[in-house]
Amino acid sequence: MEIIAPILIVLATVAAMEWVAWASHKYIMHGFGWAWHRDHHEPHDNVLEKNDLYAIVGAAMSISMFALGSEWVLGANAWWPATWIGLGILFYGIIYTLVHDGLVHQRYFKWVPKKGYAKRLVQAHKLHHATIGKEGGVSFGFVIAQDPARLKAELRRQREAGEAVVRESAGA
Repeated sequence: MEIIAPILIVLATVAAMEWVAWASHKYIMHGFGWAWHRDHHEPHDNVLEKNDLYAIVGAAMSISMFALGSEWVLGANAWWPATWIGLGILFYGIIYTLVHDGLVHQRYFKWVPKKGYAKRLVQAHKLHHATIGKEGGVSFGFVIAQDPARLKAELRRQREAGEAVVRESAGA
């Protein structure tokens, strides 16, 4: 029974991290943090991107939680849930790396899904990259993908309202 609370904390943290990632992507990466994120939206042949600095930020969050939960670091002041929160952040980072960088952007392996949720994830993120610049856009999450038809409709609405510049090849 003692393991149930830590498992629930890890699972809740993984789920919460998708919301954190969505909000960070929409309001930080496409806001004041655009200088780091811009090269992710532009063609390049570099192995690394400035955008990869956000992974270091995520790692720092995870490491900080491990430290807050560590009796070795804080002694009796350690906060035991922090270790499990740190593990949840770590797991989300692994999922993000495999799904976003690996599957969607083909940085680690070459596989283009032909059906199912994996195909939907790729389509949704390609529609995210359909806008030029940081303004407007759709699909700011990394693991949860909306219906591509709805995303196309929203891109079309943004283009017609002058809220975003949409690439012609996006089909919006």
